[in-house]
Amino acid sequence: CETCSKEAAKYRCPRCMKYSCSLLCVKKHKLALSCNGVRDKTAFVSVNEFTDLNLLSDYRFLEDVGRTADAAARHCIVHSPATKRLLYCLRNKARGCNIELKTLPVGFTKRRENSTTFNSMENKFYWHLKLIFPHCHAEYTLKGVPDDKTLADILKPYIDPVESDPVVCQRLKIYTASPQSDVRILMKIENRSRNSVRYNELDASRSLLDNLKGKVIIEYPTLFVVLKTLKNDMVVLGQDGSEPAENSDSEGSSLSSVEEGEIQDSS
Repeated sequence: CETCSKEAAKYRCPRCMKYSCSLLCVKKHKLALSCNGVRDKTAFVSVNEFTDLNLLSDYRFLEDVGRTADAAARHCIVHSPATKRLLYCLRNKARGCNIELKTLPVGFTKRRENSTTFNSMENKFYWHLKLIFPHCHAEYTLKGVPDDKTLADILKPYIDPVESDPVVCQRLKIYTASPQSDVRILMKIENRSRNSVRYNELDASRSLLDNLKGKVIIEYPTLFVVLKTLKNDMVVLGQDGSEPAENSDSEGSSLSSVEEGEIQDSS
């Protein structure tokens, strides 16, 4: 037994291949190694160790994936008239605000997460929003953010040294300790090649709606909060010296022809 080193081993963990002698040692090894005991069907196997059992396992795994994908495609929610009307309404209202809103098929992570709604009485979007602070490796998800709220007000609970939550303030202390003039808010430009990732810089003094106009959004906006004084690899369009800044109208029209089926889940 590789846990107690006293008794003869009777069991072998399908996940980490550790030998155990009893249920107690099995539980101890799971706790010590954070092992769930479930065999990893996608674990790497070298060619020299590859056997017929591995081939059979891979074949069954692919069959399971195919069944799961087929079941998701047949799910009633996919073909629900109410769901289709809701998505059509969201895209149509966004288009009226000069926002190209793209939605992903059911089953994609961002599709499941998205809680964006449009209030017809107020004629206002309430966005699902994700804030990423790369210098602290922190992410926060906001729900029901009104489109007339300025980006500065949205960020206050996170980077304002007075109004931010103490726990959040401690985690984002590199931001709260920096002058507000050093804070930059970036949003990734969608539908560009992987080797040409660019970002648009947003205006913190303007509303969320004003900043999203002329942009392409896949499900919901994701904002990156960075500091000018710290080095990062995010290239802002029009500031890298190689490409001119695109105006919002041309960007929206050039990307509007992209079919939804060609969008890949970046998560």
